[in-house]
Amino acid sequence: MLGLLVAVGAFAIDMYIPGFAAIVRDLHTTPGTVQLSMTSFFLAISLGQIIYGPVSDAIGRKLPIYVGLAVFMAASAAAAFAPTIAMLIAARFFQGLGAAATAVVPIAIIRDEYTGPPAARLLSLASLALSVSPILAPVFGGFLVQYGSWRLIFLALIVVCALAMLMVARVLPETLPQAARVSAHPVRIMITYGKLIGTRAFILPIMLGGCAQIVLFVFISGAPFVFVTLHGVRPTIFGMIFACHAIALIGMSQFNAPLMRRFGTVRLLGGACALLAAAACALLALVFSGVTALLPFVACTVTMFFALGPIGGPAFLLAMEPFGAIAGAAAAIGAALEFGCSTAFTGFLGLSADGTARPLAVFMAAGALSTLAFWLPIARQNQTP
Repeated sequence: MLGLLVAVGAFAIDMYIPGFAAIVRDLHTTPGTVQLSMTSFFLAISLGQIIYGPVSDAIGRKLPIYVGLAVFMAASAAAAFAPTIAMLIAARFFQGLGAAATAVVPIAIIRDEYTGPPAARLLSLASLALSVSPILAPVFGGFLVQYGSWRLIFLALIVVCALAMLMVARVLPETLPQAARVSAHPVRIMITYGKLIGTRAFILPIMLGGCAQIVLFVFISGAPFVFVTLHGVRPTIFGMIFACHAIALIGMSQFNAPLMRRFGTVRLLGGACALLAAAACALLALVFSGVTALLPFVACTVTMFFALGPIGGPAFLLAMEPFGAIAGAAAAIGAALEFGCSTAFTGFLGLSADGTARPLAVFMAAGALSTLAFWLPIARQNQTP
């Protein structure tokens, strides 16, 4: 159920991409203007998380989820019947505001109930739906566009959202008791955020996870150009290559809980960051040496995705563990910081495009090496040998 909630926002991104060309034709606009509808969604989901997190600490977890899902459904209906691109962009903004609740509150729910390896196991299972979305959602969205209309995508999202709301009502208990709730006064929220950002035990793991997310987002943004345009890979083959990366990430993340029990969170992060950095350096050397063979390139990037599996979830849980009383606020500012880092670097990637794979390799290496740089003070702080 938590996995379905977390995946609502991902579905709104991945199902929507196949409809870009049809929207351009139907609304008589340009591809760049349609891209603004995605930008407005990203902006709203980032801002919304900062709001929903502390609010859920004050009034409980279920009500913010209901509000977020209701806003998402209303915005999806508006997008489905939008007569102009301006109205679609506005509807996507409010859709992102609704999706923000499903992105941040489930993480707080997990922290309410569990810590350590059990929390990692539950977060990995919840993230499984999020990881599957880039594989299945574009296929379903493409089917709706090809045999129907891009507007059907938003109607399908309403159905998914209604199913999630029904499951929340029937299955999800309220995990934050009245006695554990805190004030949602804006001044108190800002003080809380300042305290979190100024705490090394929180900000170091969050920045480590944010740098790992840079690697993921940069690859997703740049891979279509590298594989399809530079290497001439057919779209169907590219889908299979992308699926291999997703399988590596998903598969490895399912072992986070036993690996945390066996090695401890800090040592696990250190090994994963070292492997990620090594594979990124190998990719960098490969690209700048002029090697154009596809197989070595894929081997490096799949290895990087394999290493990403034990980083994202454990790093986020390590950051949140000391802050159970303000889990919503911690999850909100943590997710916003990670998302902000990765979004900025995808923008840099677009500005640095030179018709080669070099910008992709450089930015993936920068993110990978930065994870190792942030791990070192964490290791010293935790006195890891």
